[in-house]
Amino acid sequence: MRTQFNRRHFLKGLAASVALPALPSFAQGKSAASSKGAARLVYLYVPNGVNLQQWRPEVTGADFALPSSLQPLAALKGDIQLIGGLDLDTARANGDGAGDHARANASFLTGCQAKKTSSLDLRVGTSVDQIAADQVGHLTRLSSLQLSTTPPRKTGSCDSGYSCAYQHNLSWNTPETPVPAERNPRRVFESLFGSGNPKQDALRRARHKSILDFVREDSKRSQARLGHQDSAVLDEYLESIRGVEQRIEQAEKFATEYPDAKVPEGIPATYQEHIRLMADLMVLAFRTDTTRIASFGFAFDGSNRAFPEIGVKTGHHGLSHHRGDEKMLQDIAKIDHFYITQLAYFLQGLKEAKEGEGSLLDQSMVLYGSGIGDGNRHNHDNLPIILAGGKGLGLQTGRHWRASKGTPLTNLHLALLEKVGAEARRVGDSTGVLRGI
Repeated sequence: MRTQFNRRHFLKGLAASVALPALPSFAQGKSAASSKGAARLVYLYVPNGVNLQQWRPEVTGADFALPSSLQPLAALKGDIQLIGGLDLDTARANGDGAGDHARANASFLTGCQAKKTSSLDLRVGTSVDQIAADQVGHLTRLSSLQLSTTPPRKTGSCDSGYSCAYQHNLSWNTPETPVPAERNPRRVFESLFGSGNPKQDALRRARHKSILDFVREDSKRSQARLGHQDSAVLDEYLESIRGVEQRIEQAEKFATEYPDAKVPEGIPATYQEHIRLMADLMVLAFRTDTTRIASFGFAFDGSNRAFPEIGVKTGHHGLSHHRGDEKMLQDIAKIDHFYITQLAYFLQGLKEAKEGEGSLLDQSMVLYGSGIGDGNRHNHDNLPIILAGGKGLGLQTGRHWRASKGTPLTNLHLALLEKVGAEARRVGDSTGVLRGI
């Protein structure tokens, strides 16, 4: 009993400074182990549609072959399901004229038609992640996590008379109020592991102190009292936190000043590293049960980012209007492959994080997709959608299947809400829960 008391005393003190993962011998403890069996839900968004010829498998069922754009998922094929046939009708014009990118972005998680305005009288709908956060967010320190790689925008005109708020925000707390996403990995890190006091955290960083410096000595003295398995898990976890922290520090070290602007601290030099840092932070957030709900827009719809690191020098949005040009289609396929590579990185991180008899990926539902199918047509039917993970929650992975023609994407949102323990009669234009996932 004395050993058990020392362990719990140590963990309680450590948890006051840093969120803890589930430790094998503390299934009933007040650490992330209490989340065993809890469902996590994350939405990942990519812009401008895809090259469907190299993205969509030719056959349905379990024997589908991964097309070239999806090859980075080869090692994870048994952990994903590709779902065809889902539509986003509220991204269509429906009498509002041009503006497909703004509508695709705004309706992906809300399922609602965005009011066409470039002023402050915004209206779209409450997003599915915030519906979930409203009902299960009280179980964790952060009700939800919203991430991006681009600065948030709430005002201005961006796409054919639509407010930039629609095009730059996935999450909406109310139909009138977007939830701005955080693009700075440092700020995300501090929200997960900081003291909650911005001045104190800034002082610590100024003194070049790691968040782990505050717990390392206690850790060294007390880890001997933990069992071997607990100690190994804790060691690996603390090192993973420090690894992320060091990558953020490296990005801050090489932040560049320009005559008219300063690059915000913590923004990595490469796009891939930016996405991967955010992915690692989501894994840590789920692993410690700091939150169970997240959304991450890799880029806003209509983004014209170029990808010189993979040999694509033309902007993504420009390429999406390919008009059947084979060279442009090949460049789009390269971009699709790049984004799928980042998805695979995130899923692998979840899979390597053990939880109970399985992995964190088994307890996580990851919906990846775009609100546009083919960028040249700006169509919003038969969207490119991947649902990954969730084996421990009853999801049927390792297959490609098609929902009935005309099925709203929001029917899938309703199904995922059920799995995460939230209730909703409808999400946007949903017509019922999508069964068979």
